[in-house]
Amino acid sequence: MRYWKKYSKKQLKKRIDQALASVVDFQNSKSLGYPVSKLDENVFNTNDTILNEAPLLKSFIANPNNIGCHTLGKSEEAFKGSQELEKEVIRVLASDLFKAEENAYDGYIATGGTEANIQALWIYRNYYQKEYKATLDEMVILASEDTHYSVYKGANLLGLENVSVPVDFERREICVEALESIVAELVSKGKKYVMVISNMATTMFGSVDDPDVYAGVLRKHPLQYRIHIDGAFGGFIYPITHKKSTIHFGNPEVSSITIDAHKMLQAPYGTGVFLCRKGLIENVLTREAQYVDGMDLTLVGSRSGANAIAVWMILFSYGYYGWFEKINTLLLRTEWFCRQLDALEIDYFREPHMNIVTLRSNFVTVDLAHKYGLVPESHDGQNQWYKVIVMDHVEIQDLEKFLNDLQDSLVDKTA
Repeated sequence: MRYWKKYSKKQLKKRIDQALASVVDFQNSKSLGYPVSKLDENVFNTNDTILNEAPLLKSFIANPNNIGCHTLGKSEEAFKGSQELEKEVIRVLASDLFKAEENAYDGYIATGGTEANIQALWIYRNYYQKEYKATLDEMVILASEDTHYSVYKGANLLGLENVSVPVDFERREICVEALESIVAELVSKGKKYVMVISNMATTMFGSVDDPDVYAGVLRKHPLQYRIHIDGAFGGFIYPITHKKSTIHFGNPEVSSITIDAHKMLQAPYGTGVFLCRKGLIENVLTREAQYVDGMDLTLVGSRSGANAIAVWMILFSYGYYGWFEKINTLLLRTEWFCRQLDALEIDYFREPHMNIVTLRSNFVTVDLAHKYGLVPESHDGQNQWYKVIVMDHVEIQDLEKFLNDLQDSLVDKTA
């Protein structure tokens, strides 16, 4: 790891204090032109001495705005400090986690995976329009039937057709024959430009799509295509646990990646990450934002600099090896859980490098699912799966209690 280091608490605090010193101080400054200020001290206690030992809380009080994309061009000078920490986060994730070449990437801290996925679709739609004079009816989004609903949101917002690709019911893998048939039909209907959403851990199953499967089929046709990786859940796990993975920027088929920091990284909600190769994000430049010092290249515009600092703080509190240990502890718990399910002869799906286990619903009563907060595949009465996610708060004893109740419910069914 070139950039992903572990810092002491003293080093973390010092670095954040230095960053905040380069952010406009609304407490003492008389800057007249910014449509923002410090947090309202009539509501929030901004003078508590606890802030001296709580750099993240201090960041929220400072209220920096990280508007823009700081890996490219100029940015608002008033918030330089928090922007620098965001740039460090993007460098660690793009270079160390996803193997991008030095300075060959752009990216920013988004509000979550939904925004990041829509950002990718927005970029590719505009790219096809600018480079090929493509029309909307010539474009199409391809994604598996297990893909996150944000893709449907993006299709609706951008006026694009979205086509779902079937997956094998048991293995949750893309059905290649179905994909080939779908692509051939789309070509026959005049589609020329494809946006692929390939999953690095689907929301329900933790299943992982192989982007090279999409590329292999698309290359057989006269099509332009770009592949976006939705790693909202798996982005902070899969590259760590699967050393031979080719789902990264070292793979020329991968153009952009989504990660969610408010899932596995345990950052505050409203914290995702968008990464892409150089030369793409300029396609969504909002030229009308002329009062912004720099280029507004993001979907959301103004963004919390404190959320960027939170991600920076978490990453550098662990370093790569500390994070490796944490993730593998969760994987060991997941493997233990699966062994117990095997002993009970429970049918389930699990991607071997992930911490999601999805059980067939016929083994789980509704009451049991409710008691343990299991998430169903569907709330419409036709549910076939329930998922268990082994997060940081889920320990062996928690899983053991569930397994004991599960076993009891199975006995009751057969009694």
